[in-house]
Amino acid sequence: MEIANAVGTSSGVPRNTRIMEGVGARVIRGPDWKWGKQDGGEGHVGTVRNFESPDEVVVVWDNGTAANYRCSGQYDLRILDSAPTGIKHEGTMCDTCRQQPIFGIRWKCAECGNYDLCSVCYHGDKHQLRHRFYRITTPGGDRFYLEPRRKTKKIAIRGIYPGARVVRGVDWQWEDQDGGNGRRGKVQEIQDWSAASPRSAAYVVWDNGSKNLYRVGFEGMADLKVVNDAKGHTVYRDHLPCLGEQGASPRPAGLKIGDQVNVDLDLEIVQSLQHGHGGWTDGMYECLNSIGTVVGIDEDHDIVVAYNSGNRWTFNPAVLTKVATPTNSAGFNETPQQQFAVGDVVQICGDMERVKMLQRGHGDWADGMAATLGKVGHVQQIYNDNDLKVEVCNTTWTYNPLAVTKLASKDGTMHGTTSGERLSALLKKLFETHVSGDVNEELVKSAANGDAQKCEEVLKQSNTAGAAGIGPDVNGVFAGHTALQAASQNGHLEVITVLLRFHADVEIEDKDGDRAVHHAAFGDEPAVVQLLAHAGADLNARNKRRQTALHIGVNKGHIGVVKMLLDLGCHPSLQDLEGDTPLHDAISKKRDDMLTLLLDHSADITLTNNNGFNALHHAALRGNPR
Repeated sequence: MEIANAVGTSSGVPRNTRIMEGVGARVIRGPDWKWGKQDGGEGHVGTVRNFESPDEVVVVWDNGTAANYRCSGQYDLRILDSAPTGIKHEGTMCDTCRQQPIFGIRWKCAECGNYDLCSVCYHGDKHQLRHRFYRITTPGGDRFYLEPRRKTKKIAIRGIYPGARVVRGVDWQWEDQDGGNGRRGKVQEIQDWSAASPRSAAYVVWDNGSKNLYRVGFEGMADLKVVNDAKGHTVYRDHLPCLGEQGASPRPAGLKIGDQVNVDLDLEIVQSLQHGHGGWTDGMYECLNSIGTVVGIDEDHDIVVAYNSGNRWTFNPAVLTKVATPTNSAGFNETPQQQFAVGDVVQICGDMERVKMLQRGHGDWADGMAATLGKVGHVQQIYNDNDLKVEVCNTTWTYNPLAVTKLASKDGTMHGTTSGERLSALLKKLFETHVSGDVNEELVKSAANGDAQKCEEVLKQSNTAGAAGIGPDVNGVFAGHTALQAASQNGHLEVITVLLRFHADVEIEDKDGDRAVHHAAFGDEPAVVQLLAHAGADLNARNKRRQTALHIGVNKGHIGVVKMLLDLGCHPSLQDLEGDTPLHDAISKKRDDMLTLLLDHSADITLTNNNGFNALHHAALRGNPR
């Protein structure tokens, strides 16, 4: 065995009696590599043998060279595969190859709810290459946010892979199975040495005809040395973690409770990234023009942020940016000073205790101010000390500027975003809520709760109040949804009948482009689908992701909805934004019952998705025998 000391003065390759975390990992050269071709060249693979110290690791390369390398401060190595170390993510499953649990590095899609890949599938280009992923190196560890794979360079890896010619290595202890020292064999396959150590051995056929399995990574062992290496798969090199490097994604840079954050991404990107991370509702527009405070971090590392309105929203951490905030004398983190002008539209902070503290020395607190918390008003005057006189709830109060959030300038320009039209609608709704008590809220909530009698009572008010412009609107929106959409998702047939009698529009779209029929599919309500169809609903309507109600029914596993939609004559093979038909989705979900239904209704098996796969390709990739 050749010994080349890249770091320090160690002259051997000692073994630790206790297996340390990381021992056995398969590695390639890292970003700070400066050791020539000790490894055999870019992309050549080695095995972590042991750690000399927390800063220094010993690697045996597949070519037989062994040396010490840096793993702290400067990073000579990247982890190609940690599965041989036994690292596993309990409770997870690769959604492509179905490995359960996932061993090694876990790759979690940042744009799809609960979608994971193992390393083999991630580097094998499974799932959408345009989607961004989180890399999770250890169970429960930090998540590192990655660029889409389609924008990233791949490299080929080389070493002990099928086709390689090998001889016995430094840890050989198998007598003369190989035919004697220096005799050669050929690698047939990479296998598991044990169930707890995947991809940690190579199956070799020796030139003397002998065959057996040998350690390549198991407990850091190297039974083999390559004399003619072979090409393995290709990998996204820059997506691999550095050995020894700790930390999460540069966004949001280790958020913790108490941090101040804002959202500095385009609305469409935010909405996309929120899929699977709490989603998006109209009320969240406030996050686009406010600074919030981190008040919680859930088990999936999603971030709970509180705003001055009193609302709390859950975010994908990838959409948040930490704001540097000094602390004021009251002990609160101050947000960067907002610039106010007379006539600006502002919202009062909804947190009473916070406002009480901020009001000290700024007009102080009065019990009458409680009614203004979370409400919207206008700036009437700006004092020399920057305190604001605000008209709100038909009263006037003086506020610390830190206790209010600017929503819009006096000229109507929305603050902090280009989504003016949608925010204008939100602002209008806020004022209507204050003036009228928001009868639309009453209608939508009654519909969601299945209270048909209350819905009818509210709607009948329109016969007397509608002429005055203050009555309820059967198509009015509250919390991003109409009453019909809310009732459809919850299966309230009697409510839907009432709403249709009052001429509810079955084709109104919510923020995601979903109509009532989409909501019925999501809620697993086939009877609602039938009622909407009889009312003229378009069963082939598509949302912003180009999904039909059939796509949603298949993806949610709602067989009753799928059967009803097909029986009602919906198109069985429309394609979504990714080019997938419901047939692709049924294959992905391994739902043979839905597959049969779709084929019985003449679903087109020849249509290809954006990756160029038709249903037959897709079935082969998924291992589906049908």
